Parts: sequence; structure tokens; C-alpha cells
Amino acid sequence: MSLDESSTHTGDHRELVGGDDDFNQAIWRLNMRIHNFGATVRRCLASALVVGGTLGALPTQAGAEEISLRASGLVSTHKYHVALERSFYESLAEKTGHPFTVNYNPLDVLGVAMKDTLRLGRKGTFDIVQSTVGEAARDDAFLEGLDLIGVSPTLDELKKAVDAYRDILGKRVEGKFNAKVMTLWPYGPQVFYCKPAITGLKDFKGLKIRTYTPSMSALVQAVGGAPVALSFKEVYPGLQRGIADCAITSPTSGNTGNWPEVTTHYFPLGISWSVNAHFMNLDTWNKLSADQQDKLAAAFREVEGQFWDLARNNTGDADSCNTGGPCKNYKPFSMTLVEPSDEDKAILAEASASAVLPTWAESCKNVEPNCVQIWNDTVGKARGFTIE
Repeated sequence: MSLDESSTHTGDHRELVGGDDDFNQAIWRLNMRIHNFGATVRRCLASALVVGGTLGALPTQAGAEEISLRASGLVSTHKYHVALERSFYESLAEKTGHPFTVNYNPLDVLGVAMKDTLRLGRKGTFDIVQSTVGEAARDDAFLEGLDLIGVSPTLDELKKAVDAYRDILGKRVEGKFNAKVMTLWPYGPQVFYCKPAITGLKDFKGLKIRTYTPSMSALVQAVGGAPVALSFKEVYPGLQRGIADCAITSPTSGNTGNWPEVTTHYFPLGISWSVNAHFMNLDTWNKLSADQQDKLAAAFREVEGQFWDLARNNTGDADSCNTGGPCKNYKPFSMTLVEPSDEDKAILAEASASAVLPTWAESCKNVEPNCVQIWNDTVGKARGFTIE
């Protein structure tokens, strides 16, 4: 999945705290799960110490008190990203020179929906959460300005947009979500897996297409399709049963999710990048010393670069694996490759200018009156776009 997008946009804008019994009950159940898991771990560690006495020799900073953090991560099917994330947390004490210990679990192991991760981070249920910016934007449309459909077709162009928006996004997240942005990185280009035979965007008229952000839905409507709200785990059976004709995700996510088993045509027109982020609860961050903050921020900057490298290096292999070419790290399939044409790129640019940007601007102005000016001065300036 593009955890990029484990659950999908439905227009839900619930209050972040209070007023939502289902969400609060989910938090209670999750806290009990974390508590029970922690108790089990403590019993196992105690037994190991009694039996072997070896765990007491694990390296810690001399005389320093352990800094325990709880972290939720990506969905476990994203094997390369999860491996990187797990390795990062396991080596955090060594990287920083401070005694950080992280209780890390992938999102699906915790049983948490992506749409709730930043909310849980805000409440302090987790000290660090990973989320797609698109999912977080369900609660604040301002955030989606980082990666709007059609604005940044290449990774280098996206990097300019991210750098331009990073500081203002960070201040926004601190003020509204009580969290600090630790990383911003792309999962990969968001492309189309289709069951009907298609030749390009002009064939999307009348098709039901799974989307997971408001700007994706605006694009699909602009080209005559019907957006369908499905979480990632619902996409495979949804395609199988005809609930959706096509679905959007990254090349790697669709491959590991086995979407080529239920689709026939692969259309790698990258419309956005599913920018992901690691967020840290601001109360937890503020309890750290200045040196701990500096070293932790530096470690996250390093792993952010490694996530960018994954986006650069893994996409081509997944493209090839999906379409019967040489295949190294993903599953081999034999989908029909539909090469994006100049006409497709022109349609995408027109839809972005006429539908996606204005639609986002209207929703963003509802939460931030100066939203359009801020975007024009940051992402717009970096990418050569202006929203009137």
C-alpha cells in the first residue's frame, strides 16, 4: 500500500479531541493493547535475565537514565521501508549517543488506522507516529498543499516543493497537532492499476477509480471518472468484485499488495508522490535536553534521506516487475504497460490547474484564510504555479 495510504479520504473532519466516542474507545483499546504487550515483554526480559544474565550487558550510556519512546510505523507489507524503519529505531541509541529505547510496531500489528495516527500522536498515545500527509490532511486541508496532484511530476521537483513548504508545515503541525515534523519523504509516484483495457486518461470517463485524498478525487472527476473511497486492504477485493475499475497507489505498494492479480493494465502516470512523515509528540520532544534534541533531529534527517533513496531506487524495479520485465526485488507479473503520452501529461496539467488547485484552495481557505497566499509564496513559487 502506499502507506502512503492505509485508509482513504471520506470527507470526515471530526474534532481532534473529545466528541468522538468511537475514536476515544479505540484509543482506550489501543492503550490496553500496548499495556498488555509491554507487560509480556517485561516478563520475557525478566526470564531472560534470570536464565542467562546476558541482557544486562546490553550497551547503554553510562549513568544515563533510559529514554523510552513508543512508535507506530508503516504497514508491515512494505518490507523495505519497514526494515529501514525498524533498523533506525534499533540503532537510535548508537546513532545519537543517548539512551533511547523504542517500542516500535508496524501499523497493522497495532491494529490502528492510518487516519488516526497523528491524532494518537497528538494525544500522546505514541511518542512518534508515521503517517501520510494526505491522511493527516483529513483534519487540516492546509497540509495537503505539500503534494497536490500534477504540481511536482518528478522527484527533483517534489524536493523543491517539500523544501519550500517544510518550515510552514512544521509550524502548522506544532500549533494544531501538538507534534513536531521529524521527516518528510515520498513513498513513490502514485500510478494507476486498471482492470478494463485503457489507453490513457481519456478512457477514464465513466470508470470507478479508487482515490485516497481530496485532490485525487478532484482529478478523477475532472477526467470524467467516479472516485471510490476504499482503504488499502479493501482495494484487492474491491477490484475483484467490480466495486472499483481502477485504483491508485505506488508501483511498489500495488506489487506487494498483489494488485496485478486483479488488474490487467498498468498506467504509470505519476500524479503525486504520497509524501510521508514522522511526527513526534511535542510534549515528549520538549522534555529532551538540547543535545538530545539536536542528535535526534540529525538522526531523523539521515533516515529521511534514506527513504528518499528508496523512492528513487525501487520504483523502476517495481515498474518492470509489474509488466513482465527483469525483476529483482518484487513479484513478477505480466500486466499490459500503458505508456503515458504527451496528451496524458497535458490532460493532467489542465486538470490540475482547472480543478485540483481551485478545489484545494477553497477547502484550505476554510481552515486558513491566508492559505492561497502562503502556498503561492512557497510551493507555488518553487514550482512556477500561482493560484488566483
